[in-house]
Amino acid sequence: MTGRGRARALGLALLAVALASCGYSFRGNLPDRIQTVAVPVFTNKTAAPAVENFLTSAVVEAFATNGRLRVVSPEQADAILDGEVIGYSVQSIAFDNQANVRQYRLVVTMNLRLRDVKRSAILFEEQSLREKADFQVLGAVSQTISNEEAAVRSAAIEIARSIVSLTIDRF
Repeated sequence: MTGRGRARALGLALLAVALASCGYSFRGNLPDRIQTVAVPVFTNKTAAPAVENFLTSAVVEAFATNGRLRVVSPEQADAILDGEVIGYSVQSIAFDNQANVRQYRLVVTMNLRLRDVKRSAILFEEQSLREKADFQVLGAVSQTISNEEAAVRSAAIEIARSIVSLTIDRF
């Protein structure tokens, strides 16, 4: 082996050791013993009514679609995902020539904690997870309200995907 080849091999070996020592894993951090998860209805600490229901339903659906963890009742679960909605805001982001709002951005913020039930340990905590969804103003107030509800559902789906990724695919 040439000097250059040895240096490259040594560099790769050092990189492997460094990655192993910092806890990096190619399969994620979710222990194999965690096969089931419970997702109780999230707590809503905002003034927005029923947003916690949209978010909880989206997370349950995302886990069911992913297939890595089976969603069960808290009594049967290996892990429990607790969440709280701590932020809900609607911001004006686009206007017409007369300065009327034409588009809004919905921003939802959550705190999450995944608990290992059998070992009474925290698997992860995520503070202030934020997701957004934009929606148009279509004229009538009833249409705008309907679009906001659709934006909440869209944001819930994005948050649910992020939560499943945090839970299952973490590195």
